[in-house]
Amino acid sequence: MNISPDLIGYLAAALTTASFLPQAILTIKTKDTDSLSLSMYTLFTLGVLCWLIYGVYLSNKAIIIANAITFILAASILSFKIYNTVFKKN
Repeated sequence: MNISPDLIGYLAAALTTASFLPQAILTIKTKDTDSLSLSMYTLFTLGVLCWLIYGVYLSNKAIIIANAITFILAASILSFKIYNTVFKKN
């Protein structure tokens, strides 16, 4: 069996992006970020942005698509976290 590297890339992209969806959906729906680490989501979002830029440099569609979607989701969660941290209701 000969598996294409592109197929593996798209499969990896789909799986890692899909694994992030439940957290993103829950956070966007509830806007609850109390249990999320601001530093972790900041570093994660910046890391995903770097992967996206790397994918653009390589012109690799699998890397670009997966990281563009994940970046949007991560940036949304990070925005909620920053907002909740700055304007936390006691």
